[in-house]
Amino acid sequence: MPVPPPFAIVLDDHPLVGHGMAQYLQSIRPDMAVHVTITWAQTQQVMQAAGRPQLLVADVWLAEGSILQTLTHWRAECPGTPWLAISGDDDPSVLQRVRSAGAHGFVHKQAPPEVFGQAFATVLAGGEWYQPASTTEGTAHRSREWAVTPAELGLTLRQGEILALVLRGLPNKRIALMLGLSESTVKEHLTGILERLGVRTRVEALTHLRGRRLVLPHEA
Repeated sequence: MPVPPPFAIVLDDHPLVGHGMAQYLQSIRPDMAVHVTITWAQTQQVMQAAGRPQLLVADVWLAEGSILQTLTHWRAECPGTPWLAISGDDDPSVLQRVRSAGAHGFVHKQAPPEVFGQAFATVLAGGEWYQPASTTEGTAHRSREWAVTPAELGLTLRQGEILALVLRGLPNKRIALMLGLSESTVKEHLTGILERLGVRTRVEALTHLRGRRLVLPHEA
């Protein structure tokens, strides 16, 4: 029996936002189909037709109201499917509410694209990613970041280039295409990067570097 292709669902009642997020997700995971829905009923229809998604990205406030209670019940029925909460709400209590609903992460809608990329990659890999709900708190957090170069991490320039793309959530195949390398070469470099950082997985690397901004020589 053929294995169904991986897919994700983006649930947002603003089609422009939903489709923009879907396009970004597909740019970093071209192997993954992305369905965009605007109501929970539409989301259920997609899941009934296509099965369980590998990832659900959901705005916690829709035109029909908050869907956190609905997602809490759904999470209990589908414990193996991660979901990432998104919202434009600046209320700091949103973080606690989405955690209680079983979300694997939270990203504010005003976050830059690279934050979404890191969140997607982390949650898809089985980790958790939580960004402060308050844009003020988020801005303060970013101001506390400090820049580091590949050399300061004990990495070569090539390893730094690969790590920068890993931090954007790009898969090995995409990184290989962008840098003109073979996928096996990227994997070899990634093994060296993880060893140098003292971590075992991409998720651990993302966590290890949180609070630090990788700067390549041409960006300095």
